[in-house]
Amino acid sequence: MKETPLCLSVGHLLSYSMSDSNTTNFTNPSTFILLGIPGLEAAHIWISIPFCTMYAIAILGNFTILFIVKRELSLHGPMYYFLCMLAVTDLVQSTSIQPKSLSIFWFNSREINFSACLTQMYFVLSFSVMHSGILVAMAFDRYVAICDPLRHSTTLTNTVMAKISLAVVLRGIMLILPYPFLARRWPYCRTNIIPHTYCEHIAVVKLACADISINSYYSLSVAFLVIGTDVFFIAVSYIHILRAIFSLPTKDARLKTLGTCGSHLCVILASYIPHLFSALMQRFGHNVALHFHVLMANMHLLVPPILNPIIYGVRTQQIRDKLLQLFTHKGT
Repeated sequence: MKETPLCLSVGHLLSYSMSDSNTTNFTNPSTFILLGIPGLEAAHIWISIPFCTMYAIAILGNFTILFIVKRELSLHGPMYYFLCMLAVTDLVQSTSIQPKSLSIFWFNSREINFSACLTQMYFVLSFSVMHSGILVAMAFDRYVAICDPLRHSTTLTNTVMAKISLAVVLRGIMLILPYPFLARRWPYCRTNIIPHTYCEHIAVVKLACADISINSYYSLSVAFLVIGTDVFFIAVSYIHILRAIFSLPTKDARLKTLGTCGSHLCVILASYIPHLFSALMQRFGHNVALHFHVLMANMHLLVPPILNPIIYGVRTQQIRDKLLQLFTHKGT
């Protein structure tokens, strides 16, 4: 079945946007109009149920991780500090998009201020880069812990941890800083309707009546630089880790050591696979329905914040034991 053109799918909102935001002959509009999930407007209330549930699980799970690590002195180590950083990035990413998405679903609150839209875009992208950088730091921690365990405490000191954390944060801040400035410079003279639940970068700049090649090139460059570099370093770390594991004398020792990396490997897969699938579909899925694009763009930001605390809570014995002690103590 032939896909309905975007101009037709949003036609029922044109009169609304023109009266409220003066969509003709404007530059840098004061507001954008977020459609939510185009074509599925009638089902917004039902769609909000899984979205709200996933957001609640992400908030509860990641705050639980932060609370347990802060409360238990035995968990004050490099791996758990990086896990806390991962939890913070998950919380910021989820909170950057979900409250607005739910307000669209529940209250039909579609307007978003132009500056707020660019701010949302910046937070989503910068914390995505930070998230990827934290996974690299965690891979380095596993590499030192398994390949050179006697020097783990002297290699990953508090000073080194602080420098790694600062580098991860600064990389996310600096690489994404051009995005909102590039988006702000374009004239938006056709429409201010964004067919999305949040201010996704490409969805916003596609509305500009100008050549946005620089945005596309810069976006691709950052994606290849960040994902390519991070995946390379993670792969190199795990090649050395696997070599060290398979050189252990007994099968039990190999399985036990490999188990310490299991949580991190699951988190890597949960983070990169949805993102890769969404990126490939955005670039090559031109015949895919628009609402499916939007749903996938949301899923790659929603799924990791849910799975990360669950994976570490289930697979990491120290966290699982402390969590059970917490609930047992409360029960008594």
